[in-house]
Amino acid sequence: MEETNMPQDKGLDHTLKLLHEGYLFVMKRSDKFHSRIFATRLLGEKAICMVGKDEAELFYDNAKFSREDASPARIQKTLFGEGGVQGLDGAAHHHRKALFMSFMTKQSLEWMNSLVQDEWKREIERQSREEINVYQAAKYVLTRAALRWTGVPYQDDQIEEWTDQLSDMFEDAGVVGLRHFQARRSRSKAEDRIVKLVEDVRKKEIDVGEDSAVYHFAWHRDLDDNLLDAKIVAVELLNLLRPIVAISVYIDFVLLAIHDYPEEANKLETATDREQFIQEVRRFYPFFPVALARVKTDFEWKGYTFKEGTLTLLDLYGTNHDPATWDNPNTFQRERFKEWKGSPFDFIPQGGGEFDIGHRCAGEWLTIEVLKVTLDFFTNHLTFKFPEQNLDYEMNDIPPLPESKVRITNVQFK
Repeated sequence: MEETNMPQDKGLDHTLKLLHEGYLFVMKRSDKFHSRIFATRLLGEKAICMVGKDEAELFYDNAKFSREDASPARIQKTLFGEGGVQGLDGAAHHHRKALFMSFMTKQSLEWMNSLVQDEWKREIERQSREEINVYQAAKYVLTRAALRWTGVPYQDDQIEEWTDQLSDMFEDAGVVGLRHFQARRSRSKAEDRIVKLVEDVRKKEIDVGEDSAVYHFAWHRDLDDNLLDAKIVAVELLNLLRPIVAISVYIDFVLLAIHDYPEEANKLETATDREQFIQEVRRFYPFFPVALARVKTDFEWKGYTFKEGTLTLLDLYGTNHDPATWDNPNTFQRERFKEWKGSPFDFIPQGGGEFDIGHRCAGEWLTIEVLKVTLDFFTNHLTFKFPEQNLDYEMNDIPPLPESKVRITNVQFK
């Protein structure tokens, strides 16, 4: 049975159009069909695309959708890793997710804040003050902070290698060609390094501290009371490290927002002001394009029939720019977050749903805290100028960084 009354995107396959149109692919067709839901063909199979708050609430209904086998193999082999929490469902997902959420306590987040502030001071001191590439500097800062926060031992001369490997996983996850295979090699090398670390921890040949994420992940047991395979532990530890370094994309956008909207940046007097600014950066600029799932069992919703096994995409960027939810969604207005009610389905830059029982990103709180510390550091502890540069970005790049990255000059501590 076909999806009842569901608009159909005609054509044999639209994968190339998705790659060409990027973050705008779903919205363009949603507007064309005057529908929040439509069917298309991607990667050789039928797929359903959705956008909007109600559709997000449907998408994150664990009784209707499964994450198992939803992500393409090329994404698993670069971005997420194979066997990680993103591909689990039900009790297994809830149990594994709890391990991640155990490190999102107030005390743990405050420690990360202090690490990030310390590493920004260190990075600015070691950089040439004449000109700094903020994105590259942020990756070094966050790599060191992430390794310290998780308890992964490192030497200073290893930071560049760690940074390159972790960056490859999210910068080149979905590209075609040699860069994709470089991303796969980087993941393989990082996993091998962490597997060795986990084995050494289990043999008690290295002490990483019993409060560290490395220790807790190494000794974590599944629902059958078995230790996780060391390779899975490595995947999950990289699911802490890689997303932290990926916050560098948001940091570049924070500096871009300061450049593009100085009237907003000049009004950041309180911590609440800064948090609203950060949230608007996360809503306004593109980060992760879509979330993926498969229909778990046949069901009907608003006259549409969803068939078991059908690949389904939820448009994250489009939902964050939905005019049904956000007034003037294509304008940057931090004060809109004064009235935001905190729905888990209308503001979903890193995915939606509930934290504990759903698939909402476990690191979202950490992301917000890192960005607030960084914004405070740049606005209240530094002076700098923006030189002439190309700050345009393409909506079919993932991540869609400004062409020149954001560069600052004449950098001084206040």
